[in-house]
Amino acid sequence: MHPFVFLFMIPFLMLIVGIRGKLAGLWVEMRRHPVAWLGWSLVGFGLFYAPLCFAAAYGPGWLIASTFQVTIVAGTLLAPLFRRKIRIGGVDRMVRERIPVRGLALSSIILFGIVVMQSDHARSVQVTEVLLGALPVLMAAFAYPLGNRKMMEICEGRLDTFQRVLGMTLASLPLWVILSCIGWTLSGPPGESQIGQTFIVALSSGVIATVLFFRATDLVREDQRKLSAVEATQSGEVIFAALGELILFPSALPSPLAITGMGLIVAGIICHSRFSHEGKAVQKSAV
Repeated sequence: MHPFVFLFMIPFLMLIVGIRGKLAGLWVEMRRHPVAWLGWSLVGFGLFYAPLCFAAAYGPGWLIASTFQVTIVAGTLLAPLFRRKIRIGGVDRMVRERIPVRGLALSSIILFGIVVMQSDHARSVQVTEVLLGALPVLMAAFAYPLGNRKMMEICEGRLDTFQRVLGMTLASLPLWVILSCIGWTLSGPPGESQIGQTFIVALSSGVIATVLFFRATDLVREDQRKLSAVEATQSGEVIFAALGELILFPSALPSPLAITGMGLIVAGIICHSRFSHEGKAVQKSAV
C-alpha cells in the first residue's frame, strides 16, 4: 500500500463532482469549517490508512484483515460522542446518542466469528507481530468510523457522498504529500509495478468501495441501529478474501473451524439486517 492511493483518487473524484456541477458547493462548505475538515479528514483517512500501511510491513495479511474488523464494534461504541436533534414539546433539542446494546451484541457475534475463523492462524503469531501488526490496526479501526461520522455531522446532509469523499481526500492531502516525500527520500521512487497496483487500489477500494460505503452510511446517519448494521457489513470482506484465495490460488479448503466462523459472520449480518428492519417497522407503527 502507498500514499499515492489518495493522490490517484483525486482526479477521478474531481471529474465526477465536476461533471455533476457540485465543485462550487464543496468549496463553500470546506471554507465554512476549514479546521474541522482538516482535523476529521486526517482522522478518518490519515489515522485509518497510515497505520494500516505501517502494520502491513510487520504483520501477516490475515492478522491485519481480521483485526480491522474490530471497526464493526468500534462504530457502535462511538455512538455517545454524537448528538442528534429531536423535537420535544414543540422545541428542537440536541440529545446524545446511546449505544444500541442489541446492535453491539450482534456485532460481537460477527467479531467472534472472525476470531474463530482466524484461530488456526493465531497459533503461529509472535508477540512482536501482535504489537506491530495489530495495535496500529486497532487505531485505524476506531479512526475510520469516527472520521466518517464526524464529517457527516458537520455536513448535515448539505453535501452528497462524492463531494464529501473528495473533500476529505483533499483535506488529508498534506499528510499524503509528506509521507510520499519521506518514502521517496528513504526508499527512492516507487516502481512501475507498485504504481500500477496502487492505481488499481485507488480506483477499486479508494473510489468505488469508499463511495458506496459512505453513501450507505449517509442514508442511515440519523439511526444508530441501522448505522451499526451498515458498518457490520464490512466483516464480509474476510469471507470474500478467503473465497478469493481459494478460487485464485492453489490453497487448501477452509478447516471446519474456519467454516464455522464464516457461518457466525453470515448469521450476524443477517441478524443485523432483521434487527434494522424490525426497528423500521416499530417506528412506522408508532407514527
